[in-house]
Amino acid sequence: MLILTRKSGEGVRIGEDISFVILEIKGNQVRIGIEAPKNTQVHRDEVYEKIKAENIKAAASTTENLQRLFTLWIDKRKGNEGGI
Repeated sequence: MLILTRKSGEGVRIGEDISFVILEIKGNQVRIGIEAPKNTQVHRDEVYEKIKAENIKAAASTTENLQRLFTLWIDKRKGNEGGI
């Protein structure tokens, strides 16, 4: 991890497109202004972790649904084989 010391009003640049500025330091909180391309996702850590957990949950659900669909397909196929 790169650690930098900045004062209020000073900024940091990441590559050509992303920059942020320390807007205010108040007690143990820091207000940061971020400029990034619109297609760059910027989230607080806690929000990012929730999004990540929801995506994992949704992917697991899809796998579960595919498993159920496959089981139905196998059962239907067995039913058709017995009827022919």
